[in-house]
Amino acid sequence: MSGRPIFDGLTMNIQRAGVTAVMGPSGTGKTTLLRLITGQVHADSGTIEVAGQDMRTLKRADLYKLRRRMGMLFQNGALLTDLSVFENVAFPLREHTDLPERLIRQLVLTKLQAVGLRGAADLMPSELSGGMARRVALARAIVMDPELLIYDEPFVGLDPISMGVILRLIRRLNDTLGLTSIVVSHDVKEISTVADKVFLLSGGKVVASGTPQELRSDPSEIVRQFVGGLADGPVPFHYPAPDYFGELLARGEDS
Repeated sequence: MSGRPIFDGLTMNIQRAGVTAVMGPSGTGKTTLLRLITGQVHADSGTIEVAGQDMRTLKRADLYKLRRRMGMLFQNGALLTDLSVFENVAFPLREHTDLPERLIRQLVLTKLQAVGLRGAADLMPSELSGGMARRVALARAIVMDPELLIYDEPFVGLDPISMGVILRLIRRLNDTLGLTSIVVSHDVKEISTVADKVFLLSGGKVVASGTPQELRSDPSEIVRQFVGGLADGPVPFHYPAPDYFGELLARGEDS
């Protein structure tokens, strides 16, 4: 089966113990990139290495073992609606470990304390605000003490206060736990405050990379368009379509 290639000549090297931001226009495959990194999908060609292991040749048992070294914060939080905050955070521990209940309780409360929600342990997801739910999901993502923490659009729908909290948590967790963090985001200004390196994707490849400061001074048109949020530039705002006025007139004649 043939189709449009999502990536073509994409090359990225994500550094350990840093916060790496992945940005780009909608439809450039940012979420697909995360699925490749976590082994949810496999590339048709090329090499994807995570912690020195080739994701294309990794056996299923080894893939599951590698995933236990990862944590992921999904776009919508993806909390289990029938479980309390405490049980949502405890879920990975119950699934992947044989720890005694006393230790599970200590680990869960420690992670909830880290995100400022220890007092909400007995609440249900329906009782949480959007920002609180995202912080609970973050506590769940770090409860297994992962080496790699992945954030897929962590700021969507957050108010300025909640966004500021999540930004500080990303930086603080990365530094205090020695994590490697990958953040996919459209929020240029916000993620630039915590990222060590930024990759800008477009057309299936990396069109620019560097520190946030280096990208702000990049002279290329596509970087200036994305960073400045401009409608006019190399990335078209409109999906390809026939001539606008010609189509309107043609439809008017048909009626």
